[in-house]
Amino acid sequence: MTLGESAEDYLESILMLQDEKHYARSVDIAAKLKVTKPSVSVAMKHLREQGYITIDDDYLIHLTEKGEAIASRIYDRHNTISSYLVHLGVDAETARNDACKMEHDISEQTYQAIKKALNEKMQQSS
Repeated sequence: MTLGESAEDYLESILMLQDEKHYARSVDIAAKLKVTKPSVSVAMKHLREQGYITIDDDYLIHLTEKGEAIASRIYDRHNTISSYLVHLGVDAETARNDACKMEHDISEQTYQAIKKALNEKMQQSS
């Protein structure tokens, strides 16, 4: 089953918040994605029903194994594409913003080519 771009963004944001703060709350997700709290509530309901997240008694949001796999894949794509764009001379903020748009839409073949080119570039720099 393929998730939509919005659901992938929510999962990625949860992963990033857990890395940064060691927890994820709806209010933090709303701030990170610049969406309303009711939008987050609806999204969390759907993600929970589909088995991508759990919500504990303190309303902290946790990725399930299935959710973490998707979030990690998207986050890796984001970081790789962003790094590649920076190596091409794009400023970091623009690269991050563009990577957000690209991470969902490029093919696996294109992503792997970018990843390979970035790895080769980094090896040459060492």
